[in-house]
Amino acid sequence: MKIDLTDTTASKINKALVEGRRAIGTPAVGMVLTMVIVADEENAYDSIKAAEDASREHPSRTLVVIKRHARTLRDRTHSRLDAEIRVGSEAGTGETVVLRTYGDVSDHADSVVLPLLLPDAPVVVWWPVEAPGNLAADPLGALAQRRITDLYAFENPLEVLQTRARHYAPGDTDLAWTRLTLWRSMLAAALDQARVRVTSAAVEAEADNPSAELLARWLEARLGVPVDRVGSGGPFVTAVRLGTADGEIVIDRPEGPLATLSL
Repeated sequence: MKIDLTDTTASKINKALVEGRRAIGTPAVGMVLTMVIVADEENAYDSIKAAEDASREHPSRTLVVIKRHARTLRDRTHSRLDAEIRVGSEAGTGETVVLRTYGDVSDHADSVVLPLLLPDAPVVVWWPVEAPGNLAADPLGALAQRRITDLYAFENPLEVLQTRARHYAPGDTDLAWTRLTLWRSMLAAALDQARVRVTSAAVEAEADNPSAELLARWLEARLGVPVDRVGSGGPFVTAVRLGTADGEIVIDRPEGPLATLSL
């Protein structure tokens, strides 16, 4: 079910959500979080689809904030909020509200989002593309317990990573780190099995790969040894080599989803 509201308010959106749930017989109870997506028109569709797919396992209310750029002086001075509400099968197992802000409302998106948050449920804010330098200090980021970004969306990911590190606050998460989950699991399992002291390490990856940089710094912090960054043809991280007195521990993934572990 879809409901379109033009030049509306947060209270009218809440009322429409209640009416929409009542019309299809779906209660709001059971939703585990509020997901706030800050996107532009170009990237909104893919972001909404990803959130709706995730809501099938974790029912949630998804609020998509799209700040529209004014084309005329009248648009810049005229504040407006439009909303597209999706409930039922149109929104996975949760609810989706697409908020398009115009004029001064765009500078105060947090005041629009705040009344629409589910009570007593955690808030996650996701910037699929552009994101502020200091996530926790951003008005929308300050509402959240978890703030998600993606370094791969930037042309200069390593510079952005340095900015993220300077302004890091508990709850900041980047998908470049999440993509390393299998690598970290395999490395931990290999070291549990080998039971040897690591004396050197190297991470092989394509140039300027943020995941490789994070993996190298993580190994450096955990193992207490310098970690070399070695360039490769990619894609992404292609190998990790850990030097020990008994020989190298190597995880090699030259291409595709399969990797080889050598002890």
